[in-house]
Amino acid sequence: MNTTARTRTRGRSPGTAPASLPIKILRAIVLLIACGLVVMPFVSVISTSLADQQQITDAGGYVLLPDRPSFSAYSSILAGGVVARALLVSVGIAVVGTVLGLIVTSAMAYSLSRPTSFAHKPILMVVLLTMLFSPGIIPNYLLIKQLGLLNSWWSLILPVLVTGFSVIVLRSFMMGLPPDILESARIDGANDLQIFVRIILPLSKAALAVIGLFFAVGFWNSWFNALLYINDPSKLPLPLVLRTYVVDNARLGAEQLSGEAGVLPPTQSLQMAILVISLIPILLVYPFLQRHFTKGVLVGAVKG
Repeated sequence: MNTTARTRTRGRSPGTAPASLPIKILRAIVLLIACGLVVMPFVSVISTSLADQQQITDAGGYVLLPDRPSFSAYSSILAGGVVARALLVSVGIAVVGTVLGLIVTSAMAYSLSRPTSFAHKPILMVVLLTMLFSPGIIPNYLLIKQLGLLNSWWSLILPVLVTGFSVIVLRSFMMGLPPDILESARIDGANDLQIFVRIILPLSKAALAVIGLFFAVGFWNSWFNALLYINDPSKLPLPLVLRTYVVDNARLGAEQLSGEAGVLPPTQSLQMAILVISLIPILLVYPFLQRHFTKGVLVGAVKG
């Protein structure tokens, strides 16, 4: 086979014919339509949050492109205190929960990945059982009440600090690390803690990034536990505030907002502004973890 033929067949499976120009155009059109269907709702939400009442009324509720964009809805919400405080609460819960979750999960996964660790098989069986059976809402509530965690932010962190899925994924990743590296460290006099901190964690960045993203999204979107355990309005996280004012369609009063000259933005704009604010933190974090996501999420999928 000459160089030209070899170049033409490079990147193509044997026996497959190259796609014709009409097929390529059709694929591009389908891809553009799919991207448009995905992006359009986000554009509509952002545009509605920037529109005034007249534009929302003329558009039937959702604006695609505002004629006179205004950030009055965002300034009113953030200056009012309710959403701003809930945003800080959610950020704190997500950061603390993710950090603690990664520490506990990685330590547990490392101990279960070592065949010489104490009672690792029974503990692994208990972890697997937690993926099959759930205690239910009432036992969880009674446990939180007995621990004195009601109306505490710890009630939103501790019950989901460790998940069986995260432990199994990290354990599979750590078991796939070269054992020669660990043996060399032991020969050099390193103990288990030094091996875990200096070798295991740096080599597990891809898996830790994926598990950390799962933890962060889970803590950020968690509203049901807050609905059960939190009674103080000043301690409510942003997802519960979002549910109250967007899903339940409750109206934000003047005491919860800050408007110019007593004029409040449209209710639809306020609701969409809260929705946009709730999306921004995760959208900012994801690009930094995206390069690890593909590698980490396929841990254990391929053997050999």
